[in-house]
Amino acid sequence: MITKRIIPCLDVRDGRVVKGTNFEGLRDVNSPVELARYYSDNGADELVFYDITASAEGRALFTDILTEVAKTIFIPLTVGGGINTLDDFDRVLKCGADKVSVNSGAIKNPDLIRAAAEKYGDQCVVLSADVKRVDGRFTVFAKGGRENTGMDALEWIKRCVDMGAGEVVLNSIDTDGVKNGFDLEMLDAVCNIVNVPVIASGGAGSVDDFTELFKTLPKVDAGLAASVFHFGEIKIPELKKELHKNQITVRL
Repeated sequence: MITKRIIPCLDVRDGRVVKGTNFEGLRDVNSPVELARYYSDNGADELVFYDITASAEGRALFTDILTEVAKTIFIPLTVGGGINTLDDFDRVLKCGADKVSVNSGAIKNPDLIRAAAEKYGDQCVVLSADVKRVDGRFTVFAKGGRENTGMDALEWIKRCVDMGAGEVVLNSIDTDGVKNGFDLEMLDAVCNIVNVPVIASGGAGSVDDFTELFKTLPKVDAGLAASVFHFGEIKIPELKKELHKNQITVRL
């Protein structure tokens, strides 16, 4: 079995890490640099850094904080928020990111994915899809979950992978911050239509949720979470020991 990755996510607003529920009600957590260092030293396999209001505010991503984070850690770093052009890719990669996550920018200009994959390689381009059920249909949302695009999520994700996205982060808005488990139905639907790594995001509340995720959906490559890690409800070394006990391959 492929080694499963555990990935903390830093949602950054105004230079601070914040966390909410269903993408709303954000509260302050910590300094991104301090948290990044902690995760790098305590067993995280990768780190995701989202500047969560860059797209909605129509501005470029905070590069000063990003540069500090990249200098601090020794694990792969994926960065997103306000990525609209190849210049944005270039800027973020020069700050020390290993991969660049696109969401709203790709919705506005799908060719961005193809152009970035051609220039930097598929492995550098991560599609971040914010998805919510609307009238029983998986629907894509933009601008940090604020804007319903009306697009069918499965068609959109398949199209982006065909254009060169080398990884998919599936953010279930329905389960975000609720802590009742990952959105297995949505994840299964996505895993069945793409052949690139799929990262589960939204809903982790306990160690058992990660065990259930990887046992139920062996095609899922990684579990991503925020608040349960930020507030110490789950410690990554203990999570990995439990996964290992359950015959799930992780880097210990």
